[in-house]
Amino acid sequence: MELGNVTLQIFSSLEQKWLSQCQNTNKTRILTIDGGGTTALVAGASLLYLEDQIRIKTANPHARIADYFDLLAGTGIGAILASMLVADDGFGRPLFTAKDAVDFLSERKSEMFKMKNAGVFSRRRLFSAKSMDKILKEAFRNGDGKPLTLKDVCKPLLIPCFDLKSSAPFVFSRADASESPSFNFELWKVCRATSATPNLFKPFNLTSIDGKTSCSAIDGGLVMNNPTAAAVTHVLHNKQDFPLVNSVEDLLVLSLGNGPSSLSRGRNLSRNGECSPSWIVDIAMDGVSETIDQMLGNAFCWNRGDYVRIQVNDLKKKGLVEDFLKEKGSESVPFGGKRLLMETNEERIEGFAQRLAAASSNGSLPPSPCKNFNITPFASPPPLN
Repeated sequence: MELGNVTLQIFSSLEQKWLSQCQNTNKTRILTIDGGGTTALVAGASLLYLEDQIRIKTANPHARIADYFDLLAGTGIGAILASMLVADDGFGRPLFTAKDAVDFLSERKSEMFKMKNAGVFSRRRLFSAKSMDKILKEAFRNGDGKPLTLKDVCKPLLIPCFDLKSSAPFVFSRADASESPSFNFELWKVCRATSATPNLFKPFNLTSIDGKTSCSAIDGGLVMNNPTAAAVTHVLHNKQDFPLVNSVEDLLVLSLGNGPSSLSRGRNLSRNGECSPSWIVDIAMDGVSETIDQMLGNAFCWNRGDYVRIQVNDLKKKGLVEDFLKEKGSESVPFGGKRLLMETNEERIEGFAQRLAAASSNGSLPPSPCKNFNITPFASPPPLN
């Protein structure tokens, strides 16, 4: 009789655990995009494939990436992509599809990263700030030509930079912008701030909408090239937007890399054994990204499927953009090292899209921290006038 009671308790406990896992389908979904480089080939290819897979698996040709994530974060060119994916078109819908965003950056890349005429005897080659400003202003404006602000996004957004005035990281967020105009900035300026790589651009000075907060920014990649840890920390502590998140077990994270910057350029030490300043910047960015990946790998070691990192090992060996995703994926091993997976990066993105689609299989998406109005995720875009 006693054995029967013990057995009943065991099966009852297992049943409750199984039911709680089944009910915990509404995980908070995070998408992060690394900085690095001027092309965003890896992240761009990943986003295109992700949005295509979401549309296929939901049978919804109008689905957008922003519909299926609760928070986006990006650094550098990754921040520009993330901002484009959540910029509000004025109707509560994303202004850009993934294809629109990637095509825009591909077509305007030469203008965005245009070399500045520094003179015959100058050793430094900087990009033109005016050219970059022009393109970003063009991207982040509403139908009336008015600049969009950090509040004008349809999902929470995080973008880091490094503030020379305070000598500390500064993280732009929609949460702070919604709380006070002193933390609301024009969106194009936020993207410029996080893209001001020291060896390519001068520091970028920006001021909040009400003029009370200022920042002298350089590239966020120096401190948060991989913004995933910042995004996870934000969600865990922002109880206003994410009241049901208590631990990483409540999260579903997709982190997109942009390939190794320093290794892809094949640089070597100079004859006297010194590294160039630009190479040191690249190494720092790669090191930050890999360190964050290792930390997240440790945090999700008991639920590995909830954290997916898409990164390629060597851009030099890849030809077509599609080839980046066909190589075998890899993941960090807890407390050091990496291991090669059987799945390709393409298959891992497809599996992640399947999980996103499954969460909305009942015809509506899980609750998500939107703005004051409700977003209808499956609505068709408003008709053009």
